[in-house]
Amino acid sequence: MGKLTDIKRFKLYLWIVLAYLLLKLLTDAAQQSHEKLGIRMLDDIWKAAYLLVVNYFLFERTLPKLSWKRFFRSFLWLLFYGFLYSGGIYIWRCIGIGLHAYTVVDGPFPTNKIIADLMGHSLGSVFFFGIVRHVYNHIKLKRSAQQLLIEKQQAELNYLKSQTNPHFLFNTLNNIYSLARDKSDLAAESIMRLSKILRYMLYETDSPYTAIEQDLKIIGDYIALEKLRYDETLHVNFNYDIEDMKQALPPLLLMPLVENAFKYGASETRSQPFVDIHLSIKKRQLLFIVKNSTGEPAGNGKVKESIGLSNLRRQLELLYTDYNLALQQEEFVFIVTLNINLASHV
Repeated sequence: MGKLTDIKRFKLYLWIVLAYLLLKLLTDAAQQSHEKLGIRMLDDIWKAAYLLVVNYFLFERTLPKLSWKRFFRSFLWLLFYGFLYSGGIYIWRCIGIGLHAYTVVDGPFPTNKIIADLMGHSLGSVFFFGIVRHVYNHIKLKRSAQQLLIEKQQAELNYLKSQTNPHFLFNTLNNIYSLARDKSDLAAESIMRLSKILRYMLYETDSPYTAIEQDLKIIGDYIALEKLRYDETLHVNFNYDIEDMKQALPPLLLMPLVENAFKYGASETRSQPFVDIHLSIKKRQLLFIVKNSTGEPAGNGKVKESIGLSNLRRQLELLYTDYNLALQQEEFVFIVTLNINLASHV
């Protein structure tokens, strides 16, 4: 893993040195005649090869190890790199001349002037490499932080879903248990409908989004399953107005509101229980209204959220940036209104 990281970092310096050479080429083209431009470019490549290696070792191997606690050692390292950026590059130039890889275009000049020019060239490369490296590391760190945040949010979302599904399944099994205990002939039909719901939960909810028509079928099965528990006194109205039945929606996102209406509404109502559900999706604007009877008066108007509603609210925070979940307690009636701009998904 360490070697792979070193190779990736060295590739970064190769890209930096290419950018450095391009900038140097443009500078030379503006200042020198075109006759000497090709020769100067070859000279620049020879010097850039040296600066590539020295800058790589400076920024990646030496600077991270320097510290005030080892001041003397750090000072010696800085002196050593001071030599590399002055005398060292001069020696590299002489090697290039000897190998006919470097051509002296102007001159002759005194050695001290040549070293001074080369040192200025070297220090310029230090600033260039350092700035580009800093910008690259900043962008990489920002992307890593964003990726970490996405992974954390996804993990939390999966956890919320894992809480919601067993919660929903537990309530459904409770309903079937009640029918079986009463030896009702409806128990078999309940198990069949539950198998449909389980099949959907196992094979369709792994995807982040599914067609709304799939969720509508499951909501319909769940409502039918709940109605088996009640006699004709329970009135259920479920209607929808949807432009596109293929509209994508996170699977089972709306189910907690439907489940909540039966568990804390109809089952707690002694007289004329009802559940009224309306879903509308037009121009990617979702409106979901669930009204249900309750066994309690309005009281002080304070609404206590169930675990399902709290989980749903957190899921909405992770999935969308433009939404509103409003809870309203009226006289023996509980109303939940959910608005989502489906185009605002994260």
